[in-house]
Amino acid sequence: MSTLIADQTEMKEVGAGHAPHHVLAETDGEASSDISNEVKVGFTASDQRDMQRMGKKQELRRNFRIVSTIGFTTCVMGTWEILLTSNTPGLIAGGRPALFWSLVWAYCGQFFIVLSLAEMASMAPTAGGQYHWVSEFAPRKYQKFLSYASGWLSTISWQSIVALDAYLVGTVVQGLISLNNESYVPTRWQGTLLVFAAAIGMSLFNIFGAKRLPLAEGIFVTCHFFAFIPVIVTLLVLAPKVKAEDVFTGFTDNGAGWPSISLTVMVGQVSSMFVVLGSDSVAHMSEEIENASVVVPKSMIWAFILNIPFAFGLLLSYLFSMPDVQASIDSPTGFPFIYVFHQALKDTAGSTVLVVVILVLLIMITISSLASASRQTFAFARDNGLPFSTWLSSVHPKLHIPVNSILFTCAFSMVMSLINIGSTVAFNALLSLSTVALMATYLICIGCIILRRINNDPPLPPSRWSLGKFGFPVNSMAMIYATWSFFWSFWPNEYQIDAQNFNWACVLFVGLMSISGVVYWVHARKMYDGPVVKVEGRRLA
Repeated sequence: MSTLIADQTEMKEVGAGHAPHHVLAETDGEASSDISNEVKVGFTASDQRDMQRMGKKQELRRNFRIVSTIGFTTCVMGTWEILLTSNTPGLIAGGRPALFWSLVWAYCGQFFIVLSLAEMASMAPTAGGQYHWVSEFAPRKYQKFLSYASGWLSTISWQSIVALDAYLVGTVVQGLISLNNESYVPTRWQGTLLVFAAAIGMSLFNIFGAKRLPLAEGIFVTCHFFAFIPVIVTLLVLAPKVKAEDVFTGFTDNGAGWPSISLTVMVGQVSSMFVVLGSDSVAHMSEEIENASVVVPKSMIWAFILNIPFAFGLLLSYLFSMPDVQASIDSPTGFPFIYVFHQALKDTAGSTVLVVVILVLLIMITISSLASASRQTFAFARDNGLPFSTWLSSVHPKLHIPVNSILFTCAFSMVMSLINIGSTVAFNALLSLSTVALMATYLICIGCIILRRINNDPPLPPSRWSLGKFGFPVNSMAMIYATWSFFWSFWPNEYQIDAQNFNWACVLFVGLMSISGVVYWVHARKMYDGPVVKVEGRRLA
């Protein structure tokens, strides 16, 4: 394994010089022109070469280092917090064992995806992420369209993740009210208004607190780790316990209604698939990270690994502390974890404190996710991939952040939360949409790099973090898992479907991608060339 993830910092690079670590070479030309001294901070010689090769101008401030970057990625993933708040679909379709074993499978499969993305991020450390990698690695005949499709898919997925996180924040607030006021009857429109407030507040933080975001991420990740202790201690010490066979082998159908328990478990695994996503968020922050071609892949791997013991520690404690699964699902608070906390403590005030801790952590996760989503949108708009690209790709001259993309992300979350007014399964729709769109981007970019490995024409760009001889098998395993996840993400959680419980993710996915097709035919096919045009222009120069 040490060979697999070895740091290849000493690898000879094409055209690499020996500029000091924080000195910007005077010969940079276009890549360094019109960049303020403030933006130059942290702009290393390696970052300079990468930006030159990719044909991009340094517009964002590189103020993230290795620790803050790992903290950022860990916080975006928010594995144990998201697991605690988003497990209802899994409990309904399969019960306790379904949640446990699907998380095991999800972690195993996602690890191959993370390794594959880490290598691509080292080859091309850009805020564009997947759509840029597709543009570089796809067969020449298809690179423009595949890159464009990947850009839309990546935008949809990350915007949906932010919308889902904001949805969780708003509805957990409703759960808190229900916990403290038994006469309160939560309504969906009230939940939507709370989502509005959450999205606006966290967008404002991303705009006016951008300069302090690395410091904030350090605080966030500290809270992420230390808040874990009181939650676990409460569950292990105070909650009633169930038998081990109930947790590991007692599969149950708690309302899904599918013909067999095997099919039920397959349908319920989507919540676990979503929990392990988020490692690639750091790729969209690449242009704000010092020494990105090494730091970004390392952060992906370390954040993914660091979250594993917390995720399984929380899940096992939670499942062993849930004597009545059906009562947890039917809790008037809307969240099984709030019911489990209350059953453990037998005290409303104490339960409220624990839920507030989870709520604060969710807010931190959403702030980080919003930063990543807005950078991805900014990058794709910079390459003319979205409508109103000039507006979306503009960078505030003083804040050095894409303010307009942040505002767009806020608006998207608010619009998506309107689903909650008309459907009881808005959460499931957003969960599935974000998962299926992100898996589609993985399928395209990893498929392209597999083809490039086979044809080797032209050879893959050099990377300072490489999979080496393990590249092809790792990429192949990643493709298998991504295909599996993509397929199951479209299924509804219940067998008997109607307008209320239908998985609207498939409608949203087809609808949004149809819009992208129309935009491509009418406008983008003339305006969008893909990053590869600039990359190849640099090579020829």
